[in-house]
Amino acid sequence: MRRVHGINPVLEALKAGQVTRLKVGPRDDGRVREVLALAAAQGLPVVRVEVEQLRRESDGGVHQGIVAELRPTKGVGVAELARRGGGAPLLVVLDGVEDPHNVGAILRSVDAAGAHGLIRQTRRAAPLDQGAAKASAGAFAYVPVADVVNIARAIDELKSLGVWVVGLSADASLTHDSVDWTLPSALVVGAEGHGLRRLVRESCDLTARIPMAGHVESLNVSVATGVVLFEAARQRRKR
Repeated sequence: MRRVHGINPVLEALKAGQVTRLKVGPRDDGRVREVLALAAAQGLPVVRVEVEQLRRESDGGVHQGIVAELRPTKGVGVAELARRGGGAPLLVVLDGVEDPHNVGAILRSVDAAGAHGLIRQTRRAAPLDQGAAKASAGAFAYVPVADVVNIARAIDELKSLGVWVVGLSADASLTHDSVDWTLPSALVVGAEGHGLRRLVRESCDLTARIPMAGHVESLNVSVATGVVLFEAARQRRKR
């Protein structure tokens, strides 16, 4: 069963119409009452439970006194994502990103930058669990996600659909701001510490890097993804 915990993620899930039932602990303040009012307007059942049950159902996360049960996700395919954005989608492809907090932060950047979806591999990838949902600050409720078996094949499918595929790599010759992101585009980001796998990198149309002025060699994958997405959003606003 899909669940999400915490005030803001639950509120966003309610606004997106994804919640089927709420479980609420002893906490009773303005934030909780805001959640309960929205749930009542939607006619959703609310169950009062002990804090220990909330702790179990939030996998020990910071639940802030509330857990929501969610509707099953509706699957979305690569081709459907490629049709978004009026024929000029801006997508993110995750190649083995295993930290759920990074996945959640990437979902947040996808939503904030106005990108159109995320593609992830079902194996060797962070689960879209409550940790990722909490880190996304509610963005998980709005960003469509396509689960695929093989990232390289998904990239080939994107290319066949007219999407320009750009891998992010620290040793690329091009910088991220020299890429034309107004085209139908997919940004491919690799695992923390390892980057893109060889076959995935070779499947991309090109690779790009974020120029670094300081002493560290690279940015956290979620930060790097956000930097590129907002450059793409800047370019698209100007066209």
